[in-house]
Amino acid sequence: MMKRDQCFRILARHIKDEAVVSTYSSAVDWVEINPRPLNYLSIGAMGLDSSHGLGLALGRPDKRVIVLQGDGSLLMNLGSLVTIAALAPKNLVHFVAQNDSYEANGSQPIPNPKVDFAGIARGAGYAACYDFSDLKNFEQQIAHLLEQEGPVFATLRVEPSKPLKYDYRSLYDPEKRQAFKTAFASRT
Repeated sequence: MMKRDQCFRILARHIKDEAVVSTYSSAVDWVEINPRPLNYLSIGAMGLDSSHGLGLALGRPDKRVIVLQGDGSLLMNLGSLVTIAALAPKNLVHFVAQNDSYEANGSQPIPNPKVDFAGIARGAGYAACYDFSDLKNFEQQIAHLLEQEGPVFATLRVEPSKPLKYDYRSLYDPEKRQAFKTAFASRT
């Protein structure tokens, strides 16, 4: 079983000028690992990170958009997979960290830990789908995954993380929002 922060550290080595959308636990880990203006933090919008990522990808088809979502978050807006697949943004890569819990809400278990999120995304019509439970395999394939035309989906099977501190004041900082808007609008 992998750890989410280890997966994100590997991913961070491949991130250049992509916009990265994340919520709750994924956002806390991601911001600690890779603080940057092109991080779009949709804290308080559980389940909507995939929809926000879709909107950004459609708004800037010339810029790669990476979504880092939790399994509980995706379950709250599972229909977004069908919408994303129907609109088929070639610049969208969608990761779901599956730890079988609603981690941000006290780690209650998701209804069915046997759910196959990559299978659901494949059935919805994503261009490519992956399922990773081995860190070495993920590290070997991440560069290829990120280069593919999307929408691309990948499940990261991770163990529950240590208790996280949610510094909402920092995550919601209006200066970070403005920095994202400026960086995302930049065409250089």
